[in-house]
Amino acid sequence: MKKTLIFSLALLILAGCSSNPFGKQVKEPFSGGSYESNKKYFRSKGKGTSSSDNIARSKADIQAKSALAGQVQTNMKQVADQYMRENNIGAASDLGEKFESLTRQVMNTTITDLRLIGEKKFYDGKSYTVFLAYEIKKNQMFKFMKNMAKANERLNESERKAIVDVLDEEIKKLDALGD
Repeated sequence: MKKTLIFSLALLILAGCSSNPFGKQVKEPFSGGSYESNKKYFRSKGKGTSSSDNIARSKADIQAKSALAGQVQTNMKQVADQYMRENNIGAASDLGEKFESLTRQVMNTTITDLRLIGEKKFYDGKSYTVFLAYEIKKNQMFKFMKNMAKANERLNESERKAIVDVLDEEIKKLDALGD
């Protein structure tokens, strides 16, 4: 009985010490709610690894900005779809495509209000790993897009007006949230 009890306790202790089949969980920099997009901000983060610190930083920069562009594009698609539904504009309309084109054009432009909110660099003796976090205020992004739409010569007047109206509506919603 005593041997069975000792064996059971030993088995219980060994089972409790077994490792996770996925490995040890690692918390990377810039994780958590303050680094995620919310009602007021688009936020993104990137990670890059290389034997050269500037290449690692470039990789992290590209990854973070690509993630940000994806968020903006998804948001604008939702806004455009909602606008077309509310205004009974058919699916055959290419207004949605114009929004997407404008979003791509904006993301290919240097955005002045894009802020680096965090940067961490690690070196393990062989390679550098760089983590970057960016944010931009949504209302600033929409104002920038509005100015781009006004200057876009490929839009006809009705498309330009529709896009500016949608962006004005989004800016008004964000301004109502306050700073």
